[in-house]
Amino acid sequence: MFSYLSPEQRVPQDHPVRMLRRLVDAVLRKLSRRFTAMYAHGGRPSIPPEKLLRALLLQVLYTIRSERLLMEQ
Repeated sequence: MFSYLSPEQRVPQDHPVRMLRRLVDAVLRKLSRRFTAMYAHGGRPSIPPEKLLRALLLQVLYTIRSERLLMEQ
């Protein structure tokens, strides 16, 4: 029925995505100030650029054809 496993528990330790995640974390830390400066102070809340970039990277790696399919998976 319900799964109480975190994504960290589901992904094997030797999976290439883990190495890629460390690299992406380092790059996004460096870009964090730039992303913060881009946010508008008014209007509707947006998708954080860090999350959007991570999702798009996974879309490319797993050859997911559309953003709609990415959200479904």
